[in-house]
Amino acid sequence: MTIISTAKSPFDLLKSKIQQREARVGIIGLGYVGLPLALLYSEQKFRVTGFDIDPRKVDTLAKGGSYIYRIAAEEIQAAKKHGFSATADYSLLTEMDAIIICVPTPLNEYHEPDLSFITDTSHSIAPHLRAGQLVVLESTTYPGTTEEVMIPILEKENKEGLKAARGQASNGDEFFVAFSPEREDPGNTTVARRDIPKVIGGLNSQASELAGALYGSIFNHTVPVSSPAAAEMTKLLENIYRCVNIALVNELKLLCLRMGLDIWEVIGAASTKPFGFHPFYPGPGLGGHCIPVDPFYLSWKAKEFDFRTRFIELAGEINTNMPYHVLASVGGALNRQRKSVKGARILVLGVAYKKDIDDLRESPSLTIIELLQKDGAEVNFHDPYFPVIGKGRRYNLQMKRVELTDLGQYDCVVIVTDHSDYDFRRIVGEAQLVVDTRNATRGIESEKIVHC
Repeated sequence: MTIISTAKSPFDLLKSKIQQREARVGIIGLGYVGLPLALLYSEQKFRVTGFDIDPRKVDTLAKGGSYIYRIAAEEIQAAKKHGFSATADYSLLTEMDAIIICVPTPLNEYHEPDLSFITDTSHSIAPHLRAGQLVVLESTTYPGTTEEVMIPILEKENKEGLKAARGQASNGDEFFVAFSPEREDPGNTTVARRDIPKVIGGLNSQASELAGALYGSIFNHTVPVSSPAAAEMTKLLENIYRCVNIALVNELKLLCLRMGLDIWEVIGAASTKPFGFHPFYPGPGLGGHCIPVDPFYLSWKAKEFDFRTRFIELAGEINTNMPYHVLASVGGALNRQRKSVKGARILVLGVAYKKDIDDLRESPSLTIIELLQKDGAEVNFHDPYFPVIGKGRRYNLQMKRVELTDLGQYDCVVIVTDHSDYDFRRIVGEAQLVVDTRNATRGIESEKIVHC
């Protein structure tokens, strides 16, 4: 008598659980990427558990609060009603059906990739890994990280001797792996998160299908690619494209300043062309977690293949030097008033890396403040989103926000982030001198303004 097994394979079982919203989703890293992602899954009635090593984040979420300005506490409370919880207990990962990693990937002091968050997270996952789970890395990194760094740790350190599923089908003693780059744009209110297409690269076709089902439940469109490395390179291309074009307009801005031309007028005129041109805008330097960092990830990896990414490196050099241009502009503006940077009282307006967000990551404002302080200036700051600047991976300023009163006491006000909350006409009226790095004072006629 032939006995036919009706037991579902790990692949079929997980896919079915995802489709029926029964899969438990664990998200590691509850920052600007992980927390919004957790809320999207919660909205779709998935039971979500967030994991983070920062006890302050876990405690805030447990109390129904939020530590990200654009996420209201009411959103956290609604998610909790759908089963969302936060924890620092990584042993609970064994209860998850899908594990999504959203941890930082910064640069070290030598501008080389720092994968410590990915490796530490992989070490934390491995002891709790079980067969049939899906593990997805979202952290931006160089091509090959998923297969060369994360998977070896997971395979070596799990207790069951499990392997990542490769080839056409899982044999039941495996876990599934994919890479799907985050595409968060803090402060963007024109595109809903679920309308942003999700790129997915699985280690095999089953992993791609599972990741596609998982992300397809919260995003309106998914874009499968052939491998994790292809997905990793896709993310780098997106951000390097922006980095290179921003470097181009930053360099043109410097040229236009020497030629007596208004780069903003030029960009505005060029933008009227209905094809072949996309506007990018100059500024005091790059900020955020991706654009200032990602080019260095690729240029570092390229050396393994005896290849130098000269174009990308040049763009990085131009953008990195922009805070020094701001310093020189402040010095020049003060000199024309028979003052020096040393001993000057300077107010920096805006420390977030772009307008209307509460994100300090890689902000050029921090570099500008440090440069001014090194040259002997007495520096204060104001930003509606930050009452204090403390200590980060690359800075230790320990400053408290000042109020926007008596602007005339400052020798110079430097506009670094053009928050919508600022009344720039009032600022120009009250200040002795304004150095504008963002064209925030456009339309205001005053000899006090120096465009930088």
